[in-house]
Amino acid sequence: MSSTRLLPRAAAVLLAVLTAFCGAVVFATSATAHVTVSSDDAAPGGYGKLTFRVPNESDTASTTALRIQIPEEAAMGSLRAQPVPGWTITTETTELAEPIEVHGRELSSYVSVVEYRAADGGGIAPGQFQEFALSGGPFPEAEQLSFPAVQSYSDGSESAWIEPAVAGQDEPERPAPVLSLAAGAAQDGHGTADAEVAAADDGTAEHSADPGSVALFLAILALLVAVAGVVLGIRASRRTVSS
Repeated sequence: MSSTRLLPRAAAVLLAVLTAFCGAVVFATSATAHVTVSSDDAAPGGYGKLTFRVPNESDTASTTALRIQIPEEAAMGSLRAQPVPGWTITTETTELAEPIEVHGRELSSYVSVVEYRAADGGGIAPGQFQEFALSGGPFPEAEQLSFPAVQSYSDGSESAWIEPAVAGQDEPERPAPVLSLAAGAAQDGHGTADAEVAAADDGTAEHSADPGSVALFLAILALLVAVAGVVLGIRASRRTVSS
C-alpha cells in the first residue's frame, strides 16, 4: 500500500480519536459542573459548617438565586446562614411531623428552606462560581444527607438539582447535593468534628476518584496511542515502498 493511500486513512483515524477526545473533555467539564455540598467538620450528632459550591453553567446569563431545601430527615435544631456580599438571605420554617429534642428542649419546627438572592445587576456571572455557607446542628444520625437545590438565572431559566442518586446506577443528570457525614469523627467541646485527623486516619482525603478526571486521562491516553499508531504506519509504508 502506498503512503499516498495510507495518509487519508491515518487522517480519518486521527480525526475520530480527536472527536472522542473533545467529547471526553466536555464530559469531564460537565461531570463536575453542578451544585455540590461539602463539610470539613459535619458528623452525626455534632455541629458543623456546610459549604454549597455553585458554578454558573450558562454562557449568557448570571445565577441570581439559590434555593436550598432541608428535608425533614435532615432537620437540625439550629441552622444559620453566613452573609454573602451582594446577596440577601431569607428562610422558611416547617412544622415537624415528630418533634425533635435538642439539648433537652423539644422543637416542633425547623428551618426547611434557605434562599439566597442577588441584588439587581449582581449574581454569579458566566464562567464564575460562588460558595454559600450554612452552620448548624446537631446533624441526624445518618451516613449522608441530601439537600435539593434550585439555581435560578437572570434570563428566567432554572436548574433544579433535585434528582436522588441511586446506588448501582449512573449519576442522574441533575443530582441533588449530597453531604457525607464523617461517622466517628472526634468532637470538641462545641460539637465540631476534627476533620483533618479523620481524613488522615482514613487516608482518602487526597485520593478521591473524579469521574471527569478519569475520562480525561483515558481520552489523552487514547489520543497518544492513535498518534503513535499513525506515525508507525506511515514509517512502515515508507519502508515497504522504498524496498
